[in-house]
Amino acid sequence: MTASPSASLATAPTSPITSTAPASFEHAVYRSLAGKRVVITGGGTGIGAALVEAFAQQGAQVFFLDIAERESRELEAALRDTPLPPTFLHCNLLDLDALAASFVVIEKTAGAVDILINNAANDDRHKVADVTPAYWDERMAVNLRHQFFCAQAVTPGMRAAGRGVILNFGSISWHLALPGLALYMTAKAAIEGLTRGLARDLGVHGIRVNCIIPGAVRTPRQMRLWHSPEEEAKILASQCLYERVVPHDVAALALFLASDSASRCSGRDYFVDAGWYGA
Repeated sequence: MTASPSASLATAPTSPITSTAPASFEHAVYRSLAGKRVVITGGGTGIGAALVEAFAQQGAQVFFLDIAERESRELEAALRDTPLPPTFLHCNLLDLDALAASFVVIEKTAGAVDILINNAANDDRHKVADVTPAYWDERMAVNLRHQFFCAQAVTPGMRAAGRGVILNFGSISWHLALPGLALYMTAKAAIEGLTRGLARDLGVHGIRVNCIIPGAVRTPRQMRLWHSPEEEAKILASQCLYERVVPHDVAALALFLASDSASRCSGRDYFVDAGWYGA
């Protein structure tokens, strides 16, 4: 529903719908982002790929974590002419040891992380009757647990610098009570609580923490699995704006919140959903 497939899960096949910004789409330029060290989870496809592209075009030094090897390598190649070409690190976010090791590599390579974007997630549908304890644990690990441990990993460097930005990704789904997503919505609701807790605990160190809540984003995965023409018409009819949200709409909000222009924004939820009020 919101973020690109998790860096811990297989991603959708190649689709003609890409993350590349439309020719008419123009991101604002935030000079404060140039040279910043940015980590993006689930950055190989969908919203994540748009985030990687947008931050790389700002002159940030981007590292993105995913298990989608082919798509991620293709993204690296496509962005090789940006000021600081992004770096892909293969990482299964369910493996906390591997996740911690990835952050060690990043810090040894480039230094402490300035901006963390917790984008990775997976919104597979499920029936309440089919949920087992093991599936519950796996869904929480896919959609919630790694956001906390990524934040924990970057906090020491941010504290030492006296500043930093963490952007967690929530979901419109639980605000609308969409069907077939009980566990996903549980995790995404918790992320808003996590955002507030981290903002309070880390604010004293100059670290800002916010939550981005995308609506129905037109990614290859969503279009392949769930957004049929009939579903798309239903979504549009429920939005205040009769336009689909695309990945670069979400990236535009992330750029602002990560920049110094949002220096007094913390502990809040920011929606980019075209005003979606119905299911």
